[in-house]
Amino acid sequence: MADVGDGRGPKLAPLELTAAERDELQSLARRPKTAQALAMRARIVLACADGLSNSEASRRLGVSLPTIGKWRKRFVIDRVDGLLDEPRPGAPRKIGDAEIEAVITKTLEEQPSNQDSHWSTRSMAKAVGLNQTAVSRIWRAFGLKPHQVDSWKLSTDPLFIDKVRDIVGLYLDPPDAAMVLAVDEKSQIQALDRTAPVLPMMPAAPGRQTHDYVRHGTTSLFAALDIATGTVIGQTQRKHRHQEFLRFLRTIDRATPPDLDLHLVLDNYATHKTPVIQQWLLKHPRFHLHFTPTYSSWLNLVERWFAELTNRKLRRSTHRSVAELEADMHAWIEAWNADPKPFVWNKSADNILETIAAYCQRINDSGH
Repeated sequence: MADVGDGRGPKLAPLELTAAERDELQSLARRPKTAQALAMRARIVLACADGLSNSEASRRLGVSLPTIGKWRKRFVIDRVDGLLDEPRPGAPRKIGDAEIEAVITKTLEEQPSNQDSHWSTRSMAKAVGLNQTAVSRIWRAFGLKPHQVDSWKLSTDPLFIDKVRDIVGLYLDPPDAAMVLAVDEKSQIQALDRTAPVLPMMPAAPGRQTHDYVRHGTTSLFAALDIATGTVIGQTQRKHRHQEFLRFLRTIDRATPPDLDLHLVLDNYATHKTPVIQQWLLKHPRFHLHFTPTYSSWLNLVERWFAELTNRKLRRSTHRSVAELEADMHAWIEAWNADPKPFVWNKSADNILETIAAYCQRINDSGH
């Protein structure tokens, strides 16, 4: 079919493709994520080969006329190779695309033949005939980490969907005249002291401490994170039975405005559901408990705050007694509340459920 031109000059010669060229261009154009610039160039050539003028291809593909003209001309001169980026200054590549693709495909789709659970740079280098440095660079470039694995536990809660929608709804659209509190207890926090004094950091040398330590007892921290402000109500207790949880509920009751309803996000720990707790809740109707699904502590935002406490205070602190540990944690909570930082929940319930559904589909497709 003859090209009708773009209305600004002479008609352009027809752009004709061989069957092999069309197949290769269509393969490039279908790329869903990678090499999108190359995919667009392939779509430009295919559009022109289908008889569209430069201006028509520009409107259909949403790119400028000069861009259409550039890649059309490059293809006419150098065919498919003309769509590739021009060589950059410097030493030429020693590893071709086929070798890189072989490493990626082998990493993602095959297991080592020596019964190892995962690839190492050494075993992959031996399998594909490259050196370890080359394999390491390819893995880094494509974000591949065969030595790492994330843990995951699917909830078996029959009310999983309802609970996810309930809790995420509280985070994204909290009720009026109410506070939403993420509540949990961090149990068995150890008062640890090193067997030798900690050496301070010096230029060119990090702080140093012995690997062994002395235990001086444990305590538990009950915490309620205000979703709106990021402030925390904290209380340390030596045990974490239903008696201690009831004591913490009373602390929350005293520490919050009496005219507000309180929506507490909790896990399914047995101490949260005892008859004594239920009776107390009946007498305090402003308390509303929302339980996370089983194996879904990631839905409770106070866990994110516990991570801050661990990383910024507990992991590198030393304490010679439980009382010293408790005082240190209370001081840290007081400092946090002086400049609180709320954690903003962004994912909708639909996003979460779609992600989990996709994960389950992957499990089914893999045959597990």
